[in-house]
Amino acid sequence: GKTTFIGKLAQKLRAEGKRVLLGAGDTFRAGAINQLKVWADRTGADFVGANPGADPAAVAFQAIDAAVARGADVVIVDTAGRLHTSGGLMDELRKVARVIAKRMPGAPHESLLVLDGTIGQNAVQQATEFSAAVPVTGLVVTKLDGTARGGVVVAVHEAIDVPIKFLGVGEQAADLVSFDPSAFSRELLAES
Repeated sequence: GKTTFIGKLAQKLRAEGKRVLLGAGDTFRAGAINQLKVWADRTGADFVGANPGADPAAVAFQAIDAAVARGADVVIVDTAGRLHTSGGLMDELRKVARVIAKRMPGAPHESLLVLDGTIGQNAVQQATEFSAAVPVTGLVVTKLDGTARGGVVVAVHEAIDVPIKFLGVGEQAADLVSFDPSAFSRELLAES
């Protein structure tokens, strides 16, 4: 759901009139670069990518350089987010954040943790590990279009004390909604 969320967010920002650039820093997962390129094409966003296995921090640096040169309003960098138990991937994530901050002081302006609404209590451990690696500024819960209710998001929010920003409720670009705590609570209670 992470790369699909990025595509949906790009669509939302483009609809607001923003020039968006997507950086394919998830060089770890097979197919992630191509998937993000498809979303860039679909949404009219600019794109910076590299070959699988390339240094994700270098891709992030190049994406910011390209965004500055092209006059982009927003840069969204996809990172390898899976396997929070992998020390190597968590080290890469920290390096990406450091490189982004060096290239553009004050950045990253947002670090959103995207959680799959179907994973359950493992999400708390994921969130704790990721927030220890980089400052997380918000949560996104995806895959709430099936039987997943996403109730674990409340526990995650309490564990790392960051706001829930978006919910992914389907596969289409328009299937991204801003988080509304009242509506979410009503949905959880209605399905209980």
